[in-house]
Amino acid sequence: MDKLKRVLSGRDAEEPSGLAEVIDSTSLGWGTRVKGFVACFAIGCLCSILGSCLLWIPKKGLILFAVFYTLGNIASIGSTLFLMGPMKQLKRMFEPTRLIATIVMLV
Repeated sequence: MDKLKRVLSGRDAEEPSGLAEVIDSTSLGWGTRVKGFVACFAIGCLCSILGSCLLWIPKKGLILFAVFYTLGNIASIGSTLFLMGPMKQLKRMFEPTRLIATIVMLV
């Protein structure tokens, strides 16, 4: 079908670009995307819970909480990259209706 589109549009002589080949070869299947999402989200939840538990350790508890809770949030947000893809997620994050929430989260 792609070859037919290239012939009809007059681009039959063009070789596929290297970037197009890389994109085609690195795309993940739906099952792999869901597995990546679940794994990354589970790690994020585990880090957040661990950070909350470590809060009660004397002296270094606050630092450990901040580190693990931040890593948990990053992993949980990053897990949606598997479902949408990075560019689509960034476009949606910076839509006008979500811009304030994105800025607050990043700061």
